[in-house]
Amino acid sequence: MAANAEPNVVPLCDVLLVLIIIFMVLTPTVQKGFDVKLPETTQDASSTPGSLIVMTLLKGDRVDINKKLWTMADVGDELRRIYATRQEKTAFIRADAKLPYSKIIELLDLAKGAGVEVIGIIPEYFTEEDIQ
Repeated sequence: MAANAEPNVVPLCDVLLVLIIIFMVLTPTVQKGFDVKLPETTQDASSTPGSLIVMTLLKGDRVDINKKLWTMADVGDELRRIYATRQEKTAFIRADAKLPYSKIIELLDLAKGAGVEVIGIIPEYFTEEDIQ
């Protein structure tokens, strides 16, 4: 009698099917990222240029809020005053390219503490000498 030389592939197929099911279940939960709000194409009355708050962080702990200079210590109070009556709590931040990142984070924290809900970052490379 000759020995049966064919391999039994049934257990291999079972293992592969179980692995496929595990990967199908785990893949959606492993995806990482963050939500991005894209600008809307329609303009309403609340998005007029005069209603936007743009904070420009300059050297020497100075912050330009819509063309008015404030010190970093006074920014929180000014933002609370501005956003106390506003429905739309959105602000935009831009900073001098030579400033350390920790200063930008400090301004972000002040804005969040003052009630700003949505913060946009203006990706514009500039130095203080460029805007004067």
